[in-house]
Parts: sequence; C-alpha cells; structure tokens
Amino acid sequence: MRTIKTNKKLLILSLILGSFTLNAAKTTSTYTIKKSTNTNINTNIKNTANSSINKPNNQNTKANNETIIPKGLKPGDTIGLIAPANYANENSAAEVEYLKNRGFNVVYGQSYYSKWHGFGGTDSVRAKDINDMFANPNINAIFAVRGGYGGIRIIDKLNYDVIKKNPKIISGFSDNTTLLLAINEKTGLVTFHGPMADNLKNIPSITENSFNKTFMSNQPYNLLEFENTYSIMKNGRGNGKITGGNLSLIVATLGTDHEINTDGKILFIEEVNEPSYRVDRMLQQLKLAGKFDKLQGIIIGNFRNPKQSDPTDMTIDEVFYDVFGKLNIPIIKDFKSGHVRPFIAVPIGANATMDTYKKQIIIEKSTK
Repeated sequence: MRTIKTNKKLLILSLILGSFTLNAAKTTSTYTIKKSTNTNINTNIKNTANSSINKPNNQNTKANNETIIPKGLKPGDTIGLIAPANYANENSAAEVEYLKNRGFNVVYGQSYYSKWHGFGGTDSVRAKDINDMFANPNINAIFAVRGGYGGIRIIDKLNYDVIKKNPKIISGFSDNTTLLLAINEKTGLVTFHGPMADNLKNIPSITENSFNKTFMSNQPYNLLEFENTYSIMKNGRGNGKITGGNLSLIVATLGTDHEINTDGKILFIEEVNEPSYRVDRMLQQLKLAGKFDKLQGIIIGNFRNPKQSDPTDMTIDEVFYDVFGKLNIPIIKDFKSGHVRPFIAVPIGANATMDTYKKQIIIEKSTK
C-alpha cells in the first residue's frame, strides 16, 4: 500500500513538471512566432514603401501642371477626323470641305465611318482612333466632327503616355469637353474648345479669324478681340490657365479620377437647352465642391435657350448674379463660344491674363 502511494505521488509530480515544461515551450514558441510575424510585417511595410517610391507614373497619374503647347497648323498639314461621341452625319461634310479648302489634307478615323447605337463605333473603336492618331507622326491635328454623348465612356481607355509624348492639336466642343479636360489634366497638353461640323459651313470672318489665331499662330492674342457683344459682369484682373467647357460635362467629372481642377485658373463655361434651374443646380454643385474658391476669373460663354421651367424660376442672368455675384474676380458673360455662331475657339490649358478694364483676355500662346 505504501509503495502504491509513493508511486502515485511520483506520477503527479511528473505530470506537474511536464505541464511547466510544455507551457514554457508554448511561451517560447508564441514569442518566436510573434517576433517572426512582426519582422515580416515590418519588412512588408518597408517593401511596400520602397515599391511606392520607385513605382513609375502610369497613365492614370495627374499631370504635374507643366503646360505642353502643340505645334500650330500650316497648309499642307494633315488633320485626322474622328467621331468620338455620336456618329458622323451629313453635317460632317461641311468640316471636311472647309479644311480641304484651307489647304489641309484630311484622313478619316474608323469612327468616322462607324456606328454602334448612337455612337461613332464601339468604345474601343473611338478610343483607338484617338490613341492611333496621336501616335501617328504623319497626323498634325485631330478634329472631332460631332458632339452628342459618348466621351465619358472612353477617357479611361486613352493612352495618356502616348498622348503626352506626341503632343498635337485636338479640337471639338460640347460632349468633347470630357476628352479635352481629361487630356489636359492628365498630360498638360493644351486642347481646344473649337468649331466642328456645320460650325465650319459658310463661316463668318469672326470664326475664321479665331481659327487662324488659335490654330495657326504662335503669337499672343486677345480672346476678346474677335467680337464685342459680350458684357462685363464684374471688373477685375486675374491670370491663370483656362479650363472648362460645357457645363454639364464639367459637372460629370466630379468624383472621378478626371475631376476638373480649377485652382488658380480662369473658368470657361457654356451650355445649351438647359432650363435655368438646372444651370443653377449644376453651378451650386460646383460651388459645394469648392471649384469657385480659388478662381482667377470666369468667362461665361453662350447659354442658348435657357428657358424658365416655371414663371417663378430665376432667369439665367439672375442665376449668374446669385452664384457669382460675391466673387471678387473678373467675370464676363455672353462670350460667343459654345453652341452658337460666331464660334470663337477657346484654348483649354493655355496661360491667360484677364483684365476687364482693358477689355482683354490675353492668350500667351496656344500653339507654337
């Protein structure tokens, strides 16, 4: 009996000692695992940081705000015609005729002949036209023949690296605002809110003078020299790059990787067939997004057919004065650019000095 009790005590003692050894081993093992994990985490953080530092800029990176001036046109140059939004129609022939009569050669992108739903071909066809024409050294400029809708569907398919390395004129308006802003924001290339299609049919001298100064001269010029039906809403002076275009397309950039940057810039806006309350709503959205906080000036283009949906709605002028009235910057309105003749081209991204006292918006250079 005594022997059994002694053996029992020895067994219990052995179990207790084994438990201590096992726990000590677990503690050591856990410490080792934790230390190893922490080391891996720290290594991963360092590797990630180094990867971010050494990662080259890709085509989705914002431009560093350098201004790239494209080469101006001269007779004999080749202009590529594309339909980056709606498909080409009978009015597109007027643009072809005008350009040929001016001595330019004309080539056509696949989108010029294509149709997919309401577009000038599929998204890939329209984006490929732009990428290919920028990459082609034999093409000196790219002109859109149509607006409508579709640009926002292809801006994520453009090769901004190729565009930046092969700068050239690209021009259009209305829905093409999306393309002009995206290219300018991503590459720094000056783009052009310019005439297209039947805007170039039987054009008045004002439009042609604007065409010549904008696309074919490397000299400074006054954007207000072409016609004087504009009015001064607020006197002042400011300088900065011009940005903007069609108002609804500007608003459509908000919250995207292609969002318009207005800081330190002169904002140009125009619109067509939008009731005054809708114009007010779009301007209020831009205001809430802080897009008016650091402006250097505003150019209000043509707002054609800005009807009041209800008699109690503000008129379009009342909207402008209500939204912009307290801004301490130069503002002009009724500038003839937009969906109206005579169509005055506006260089997006070009440096400009605005002085309403002298009735000037001096474009430093739009082409070289």
